[in-house]
Parts: sequence; C-alpha cells; structure tokens
Amino acid sequence: YNRVWIPDNEEVWQSAEITKNYKAGDRFLHVQLEDGTELNYPVDPAALPPLRNPDILVGENDLTALSYLHEPAVLHNLKVRFVESKLIYTYSGIILVAINPYKQLPIYGDAIIHAYSGQNMGDMDPHIFAVAEEAYKQMARNNKNQSIIVSGESGAGKTVSARYTMRYFATVSKSSSNAHVEDKVLASNPITEAVGNAKTTRNDNSSRFGKYTEISFDQSYQIIGANMRTYLLEKSRVVFQSENERNYHIFYQLCASAMQPEFKHLKLGSAEEFNYTGMGGSTVIEGVDDRANMVETQKTFALLGLKRDFQMDVFKMLAAILHLGNVEITAVGDERSSISLEDKHLNIFCELLDLNCDKMAQWLCHRKIITTSETVIKPMTRTQAVNARDALAKKIYSHLFDFIVERINQALQFPGKQHTFIGVLDIYGFETFDVNSFEQFCINYANEKLQQQFNLHVFKLEQEEYMKEDIPWTLIDFYDNQPVIDLIEAKMGILELLDEECLLPHGTDENWLQKLYNNFVNKNALFEKPRMSNTSFIIQHFADKVEYKYEGFLEKNRDTVHEVLIEVLKESKFHLCANFFQDNPVSISPFSSTINIKSARPVLKSLNKQLRMTVGNKFRSSLSLLMATLNATTPHYVRCIKPNDEKLPFEFDSKRVAQQLRACGVLETIRISAQSYPSRWTYIEFFSRYSILMTQQELSINDKKQICKIVLQRLIQDHNQYQFGRTKIFFRAGQVAYLEKLRSDKLRHACIMIQKSVRGWLQRKKFLRVKQATIIIQQYFRGQRTVRQAITARTLKQTWAAIIIQKYCRGYLVRRLCQLIHVAAVTIQAYTRGFLARKKYRKV
Repeated sequence: YNRVWIPDNEEVWQSAEITKNYKAGDRFLHVQLEDGTELNYPVDPAALPPLRNPDILVGENDLTALSYLHEPAVLHNLKVRFVESKLIYTYSGIILVAINPYKQLPIYGDAIIHAYSGQNMGDMDPHIFAVAEEAYKQMARNNKNQSIIVSGESGAGKTVSARYTMRYFATVSKSSSNAHVEDKVLASNPITEAVGNAKTTRNDNSSRFGKYTEISFDQSYQIIGANMRTYLLEKSRVVFQSENERNYHIFYQLCASAMQPEFKHLKLGSAEEFNYTGMGGSTVIEGVDDRANMVETQKTFALLGLKRDFQMDVFKMLAAILHLGNVEITAVGDERSSISLEDKHLNIFCELLDLNCDKMAQWLCHRKIITTSETVIKPMTRTQAVNARDALAKKIYSHLFDFIVERINQALQFPGKQHTFIGVLDIYGFETFDVNSFEQFCINYANEKLQQQFNLHVFKLEQEEYMKEDIPWTLIDFYDNQPVIDLIEAKMGILELLDEECLLPHGTDENWLQKLYNNFVNKNALFEKPRMSNTSFIIQHFADKVEYKYEGFLEKNRDTVHEVLIEVLKESKFHLCANFFQDNPVSISPFSSTINIKSARPVLKSLNKQLRMTVGNKFRSSLSLLMATLNATTPHYVRCIKPNDEKLPFEFDSKRVAQQLRACGVLETIRISAQSYPSRWTYIEFFSRYSILMTQQELSINDKKQICKIVLQRLIQDHNQYQFGRTKIFFRAGQVAYLEKLRSDKLRHACIMIQKSVRGWLQRKKFLRVKQATIIIQQYFRGQRTVRQAITARTLKQTWAAIIIQKYCRGYLVRRLCQLIHVAAVTIQAYTRGFLARKKYRKV
C-alpha cells in the first residue's frame, strides 16, 4: 500500500505517500507529505513505517475493525470521528473510548435511552448507554453480577460517564413501588460530589476520591437499593490547595449561603476570609453558582430522608473546620507556641462543637508524652502546632465524609433480598505531575492493579472467542505488570518498607528513601534513582515513568493526630463530634474512606492495632477487596480521554490523546489483538463485500460459506494469513487491506471499461450529430448555388419588366390622383366666386 505514517513532533504521526518503490537495503524512503513536501525519510529495514488503512476503514466505530492496528491508525480514526463527525464515543473491542467534548450534547435524553434499551452492543452507534445496556442484559441473561469500570485522567469525564450509566439503569429498570429507589440512587451523586469533588488546575469538578457504587436488583431486575464504597479521600486538600485550585465544593456552597438566616449561627463569611478556602486564590468557578448548588445539595439530602437536623449538624462540623483553619498560632521563642483564649475563631470552633476552649488552646500547642515512669507535657513549635491543627482538621473532615457516606448507604438500604448487582467504578486514572507525592503513588498503584485485571480479562475474552469459533489457539504474549505490583506491595516492597519506617519512633523520609535505594537500585530494573537528585525515586509504571518526591510520605502514611486532641473531642457534648471519636469502631470500616463493607467472616482486631494501621496498609486492603469484587463480576470498560488541556470544545491535541491511550490500556488491547487475527468478518459480510472478486462459476454455488472459502484460497495463497471459524473468518493484520486493494483494483478496472464504452458511445453520438448537420448545411448551400446558376438571365429580364410595369402603374396612379385634385379645386373656386358675386350684387 502506498501510504504510510511517519513520526511527527507536533501531530505525533503524519500521513505520507510513497513516491518511489522501496527496495530491500534502501536507506531512505521517498515520500510526499499531505502538504506537498517531498521528503527522504531514513528507515530501518527492521522497523519500516506503519502502513495507513484504506479510506473505506477510516472512521470505523470499532478500532479493532481496522486492518492495520497500531498507534497512528487508532489516533487518526479517533481524530476523524471526534473532530470531523463530532462523535465522542468509539469502541475498541470490549472497551468504550469516550472523549470529553467539553460541551453539552443532546445525546442523553430519555428517547435515546429507550432507543438503546434492548439493542445489542454492535447494532447501534457506540454510546455509554450501549455499555450500560450490555451490562444490564448480561446480568439478566446470565444471572451474574456486572461491573462498569470508568477510568481516565482528571477532567476526562469519568464522573459524568458514571452518572449517565446509573441514570440509564434507573430509567430502564424502574420499580413498581412508590419508594423512588432510583431517584435516591441518583440523588447520592450531588452529595458525594459536593463533599468529595474539588476544582483543580485540570478539572473544575475533579473527584478526589474513588467510588464503587453497587446498584442492587431483585429477581425482576428492578432496582431495590444501592451501596457505596469510597477509596482514598484526598484529605490533604482540606488544609492545602495549590494555586488556582479550590477546596471541596461544600465549603464554598456553605460560604455562599452564609447570610441566609438558617446559617447565621455558623458565623461564616465569604470564602476569601478563611485560610482553608482562600489559599488557592480561586474561590469562584466560572459558570457555577455555589449558592444555587447549596440549595440543590439540601434538596438531595432531603430526598434521601436525611432530616434538617442532620444537615445542620453536618454544616456545623464543616463551619467548625473553616474556623479551626483561622485559629491564630503565635510563636513564643523558638521552642514554644501559644493561642490566645480571646481568639475569635477558636471560640467559635469550640462553641460549634461544644468543646472546652481552654483545653483546646492548650493541646493544640502542647503534646503529651507518656513513658513507663512518667507523663511529660512538651510544648510544640509554631510549625508543629500548625501541623497538629491541620491534622485535626483533616481527621474531622475524613470522619465527616465517612459518616455522610454511611448515612447515604443507610438511606439506600433495601428490605428485600439482593438477587444481582451492577457495580459502577469511578476511580482516578493514572497520574503524573511535576511533583508527585504519596497520593499519586497510591493512585498509580491502584491503576497497576486495575490494568493487570484488565489485561487478564482481555486475554481471557480473546481466548474464549477463538475457542467458540474452533480456531487453533496460540499463546499471545501480553504485558504483565506483576513485577511492578511486586515492587510496591510484596514482602520488603516499597509499602512494607514505608510501614516499617513509620513504626520507628525517629523514622524519617530520608531514612526510608535510603532503604529504597539500598534495596532496589541496580537490583530492580523498574526502580531508578534520579541522576541529579537524592530526594526522589522513579518507578517504571505500565503507562510511564513517574518520579516521586519523598517528602511527606511518612506523615501522610501515618495520618496521626495527637491522642490528647482526640480525647478533647471525645468530651464534646455535640453528639456528632463525640460519636466520631468513640472507641466503638462499628461505623468506621478498615478502609480509609470505605463504609459498610460486608466481609465473609468477621475480622477480629484489637482497637489499638486497628488504629495503628497506616493509610498505605488500609488502601492495600481496600484495593484487594475491590479487585476480589471485580474478579467476581463480568467487567465492562469505559476509558475516558481528555482531548486537550485548555477545555476547548472538539479540539484534538494528538500528543495528549496518544499519551492517554498508552496509559489507559487501549493500545495494549490493540497490540494483543494485532498479534493474532485482529480482523474478523462474518461469512455474510465477507460475501456482500467481496462478491465482486468472485467468478460466475463460484457464484453459482448455493452455499455462501463454501464460496467464501474457495475465493479466499484463490486470492490469498498463504493459508496462515486467515482462519475459518464457525461463523466468522479471521484475518491477520494487513489482509483486509490487501483484499480492499484487490477489490479497488477490480472496481478501477471495471470503471475504466465502463468509462471507455461510455466515452466511445458519446463520441460516436457526437460524430453522427455533426455529420448529419454537415450534410444538411451542404444540401442547402448546393441548392442555392444551382438555382442561381440556372436562372440568372431570365431573372434579369423579369426584373427589368417588373420595373417597367411598376413605372407605368405608378404614373397612371399619380395622374389619376392629380386629375381628381384638379376637378375638386375648380369646383371649389366656382362656388366661391359665385358666392362673392352674389354678395357684391346684393350690396350694390
């Protein structure tokens, strides 16, 4: 094929046409770019440029239907569909690729939902509703639990996609009861988004936690309830936001409503007045009305049956956190700090939570050290006191978040027995920033586990397809990221070394990093030490290399609050605050942010041991449970893609998209497909498409399946390039393009024959018309000439005679007229003279 893809710095890949035949051993490939530029492209005989697909395949709604499966083909196909056709959904085998259009599209109405209801996945255009319908149908058909895994970068549209899947289930499976369970399930989204989403530099509504929502169905496959699990809430955001970022939405909604009579007792002001909400310098999101959203949040609380008193308790806790952030801590020398008992915000904080102000002021600036022989009260520096205050704020918010999720789950509980469920996982995608810390490490670790599960599932489906069609199965080599997972979670891995350092009284980030260097540098190919830095380490993840800064790993992993501050909060007379920190761990699960997880057997752990569990340990446990759940269900995958970083509608940044395609496993799926028989056509499809290549003798056979086999054996001599299955023909990469070339050549030859015949007929018709016109003209010309020659003399005599006759005739007519005029004149004169004579006579 004479068109190829060559690398490009701006567009990643650009199309070029080969202008001179390439021969083995040539060092350059002579090509012409689409803009007309001639180029001698240096090539390696072992790695020639990838071929471009025929135009007939460009814009396919399933990437695996492409004949040439590689990165440039996938990128170009997505770009054509997204930019030219304004289509945001594309299949890639079992994956739905969803590109964020950054624009509201009219493709999610109830009419669209009903159009997709009951349809097979390939019958209609790719859509999030098609994936939801497939999950619902498989659940009903096989009585097996399903999962829809939505992943992607921040700002790629994960939350919106997850929301639409839940809306689809709520619409197509409405129960006959009056409990409005579906409405409650949908109502949980605005609340969790208010308390768990925030504005980041990449996304105005970024989920800062992972969420797995189980939607429960009864035997009639109608929704009867739901349950939510949450993972790894980003607690550090409560006390710190980068420039142009915001804290959680709920704080700004509360501040925007501060002047409302029902909130005046919270003594709030604008968001700029509080340290925890004004830090990023961006308290407003363009096009978002925080006050109106607060009204919506209250409505959804009420819809879930969470009364006004409960709501006010939650808002009181949130207001207390804001006031705590404004408590002024002053340094007293180098070793001590203090808080004034007159501090306005400290008094409001203690008033809202019903705490002892003196004790809170004391223990925010002091810590209690208990030894075997004595108890020592040690003052803290201002920096230590500020860290203690922030740790307390994070702890309160974390417990409040858990409590809200727990109450939502209670509101979504159902009296009947769950028959099956569909889980919707909305989880953070692979992340890499300029500075990557503990949160990114955990997020990327989670994505490693999800990628492994995804690879195994794709591999399994590929194997099942071959077995179903009776195709000889050959083992496909696919990327297994188990070594990276072992590096992180195995014995003496990164997490275990981190936990070990956290247990040491004088453990530091530096010591932990040095242990990593000693254990893994030059011993594990996936771990690297940066050349110019002793403060970070690099891990080769499945998607990309990521450099992590060691600072803060131990503090975030320990997630500790001084015990004495917990004791002060326990003494609170405000029931919500006191309950959060009671010794009874029933309401708080072993997860960082996970509520009401039903275990097969109760796990008995002492409270002290549970309290000592690190964030990394909790997250690893929650991740294991999530993977066990996903492995016990049939997964469906939605990969959300962010087309550009400027949030412009229908703008396609090829570099960013290619980076995400590599990171989210789409290219790996295609690579697995390309190693075997990626193109698959049913016999009917093949017959319809390539009947033009068949002879009359072949077409006379009644069995179309047999015709396809005979034709293929004639057209493709190498029988290893295709396999005949029960219902499909399997082709290796490039064979469909070859058949397309044969078909286009046949059509071109037929076109030439038709053109030749038509042009000949037109020319003959034109010639006969010109010939006939010429004969007629000649006929008239010759006749005129003959007449002139035959009658020239006679014509002259007749002309002279005619002139003479005309002369006499004209003279006669003129004389006659003259005579008439003369008679008339004489008559008039006679009468006139007689009249005058008589008049004169009478006078005389």
